[in-house]
Amino acid sequence: MKKIIAYTDGGARGNPGPAAAGVVFCNEKKEIIEKHSKYLGDNLTNNVAEYEAAIFALQKFKSRFGKELAKKTEIEIVTDSELMYKQFKGEYKITDEKMQKLFVELRNLTIDFKKVKMKAVSRKYNTDADEMVNQELDKREKNPKMF
Repeated sequence: MKKIIAYTDGGARGNPGPAAAGVVFCNEKKEIIEKHSKYLGDNLTNNVAEYEAAIFALQKFKSRFGKELAKKTEIEIVTDSELMYKQFKGEYKITDEKMQKLFVELRNLTIDFKKVKMKAVSRKYNTDADEMVNQELDKREKNPKMF
């Protein structure tokens, strides 16, 4: 693999509320390779969920394809979070301590790849990742934890 596009989305119902992350890996031709989702927990904000989704994408790639392939791969994280995108690019300051920790975690994960860049898009161009988030949250609502 030379280049992978990782469409990522994070969302929280209620903001803060129950949150999930979705990632859709595509090749350079934008053909879907794999889709993944993850429940993140309760009482989280959309902004936290967006960071967690990008982190999840890099972690999931490494776990599925290995560190050696990661070192040879360029990843483009596609997000509909303008805030995360501008923070990642250094255009916005990160004042919230929790967000600072997530930013550092994301930056540290980029070291394991040949190159990681981020691209911001409108929500209408990130529907597959958004669908993964909603499926994960719907699953939780239909099967709530007993305790």
